[in-house]
Amino acid sequence: MHSHVIIDSPVGPLTLVADGGALTALYLDTPGSDSRGQLRAEVLGPPGDPADEPFATAADQLAAYFAGTLTEFSLPLEPAGTPFQRRVWAELQAIPYGETRSYGELARAIGNPAAVRAVGLANGRNPIAVVIPCHRVIGSDGSLTGYGGGLDRKRYLLDLEAGGRSA
Repeated sequence: MHSHVIIDSPVGPLTLVADGGALTALYLDTPGSDSRGQLRAEVLGPPGDPADEPFATAADQLAAYFAGTLTEFSLPLEPAGTPFQRRVWAELQAIPYGETRSYGELARAIGNPAAVRAVGLANGRNPIAVVIPCHRVIGSDGSLTGYGGGLDRKRYLLDLEAGGRSA
């Protein structure tokens, strides 16, 4: 059964959702809405105990990430998605800290260079923001493109990973 906790972060409240000891979602928006304005109670589940796993470890790792001392998460993850989405999300996790990729580069990396739009859609449906670093995907011209958490948050995360330099 899903449960959730809310933690503070430099980019605002983070809602962590878990089921069976694995993180299933990390929302950048407050409970009650996601980037589409809809999060139902059955998605979040009841409030959980922040001392329970995986919440405690996730909170510790996120604090270290935002402090600039953690560059790679090691959390049990169970994002719900199609096999294609999971392939894209796995490739997102392969983008090194402080680096970016374009949608086209991701499509080529999963062996389907024609799937640029599908890769973009899968990136936008990533349920575990920050930990699965969809913020590291930019336009082919180097521009910031849409981000469910907002472009200000995307810029913040990229700047954080660039050591404060403009991403």
